[in-house]
Amino acid sequence: MTDDATLEKLRYPLGRMPNVEAGADAVQRAAWIGEIERLPLRLRAVVDGFSPAQWDTPYRPNGWTVRQLVHHLPDSHLNAYTRFKLGLTEDHPAIKPYDEAAWAELADTFETPPEVSLALLEAVHRRWVVVLRSISDAHWSRTVFHPEYERTYALDQLLAQYAWHCNHHLRHITALVEREEWN
Repeated sequence: MTDDATLEKLRYPLGRMPNVEAGADAVQRAAWIGEIERLPLRLRAVVDGFSPAQWDTPYRPNGWTVRQLVHHLPDSHLNAYTRFKLGLTEDHPAIKPYDEAAWAELADTFETPPEVSLALLEAVHRRWVVVLRSISDAHWSRTVFHPEYERTYALDQLLAQYAWHCNHHLRHITALVEREEWN
């Protein structure tokens, strides 16, 4: 049986999402944008050549499979891309929460080849990075409201969270590869 500390480490291999204050500088934002830009290639490098059994292996007990993680990333990042565009074009918009666990159980997760989501992730990230690099220093402080958390986020705070999100799920998969000795 796995203890609580081990389960926490498997669930949050990089630690929980940090609560970043608004007001990051240009250097930090550029680093976060770089993390987002690199995710599709880094993810492909890890999952290239996976067998059906590997795709369907959970990254932790009672956790999502690699297949679910790979489909989740473009689901999440399509929402992120939309949230940034709303934040840039509307005054303090409410962003739409969604039930990511329910999305991970829909038919497209199980019936669509992972390659489709890898290609979708690449396309979304290419467009998203263009938008992110176009944001002026003054516009990073624009805000969105997340009704589920009843919290306002500046765009630079969202950027930090999604950069973490990229590395968080990539680490789920790389840690599994290491534990299972799939190299």
